[in-house]
Amino acid sequence: MEVHALTKYARMSPKKVNEVARVIRGKLATDALDLLKFTPRKSAALISKTLESAIANAENNHDLSADSLTVEKAVVEQGPVLKRFKAAARGGIARRKKRMSHIRIILTDNQ
Repeated sequence: MEVHALTKYARMSPKKVNEVARVIRGKLATDALDLLKFTPRKSAALISKTLESAIANAENNHDLSADSLTVEKAVVEQGPVLKRFKAAARGGIARRKKRMSHIRIILTDNQ
């Protein structure tokens, strides 16, 4: 059985989040949580929060044990982009793109 959790509009670029998401794919959910706890990145905190939500969904809605769950997919998608401007040299402007991510974690109980 598959269990989903989704975090939308996370204020971090998908490229940065995907570097950490790549590490937990295919691991047991409890091992992935331990790994994320000791990863010193902001994106690790965002992913662990989503992973904890997926585990809670599995336990409460589907009566599954957290020990039997595996991270089948950890997908990071591009969210909307905030376009901002900053003053630049000689009276010009520099465009800034503040990117957002959608983090989707899918757990399964099939080994």
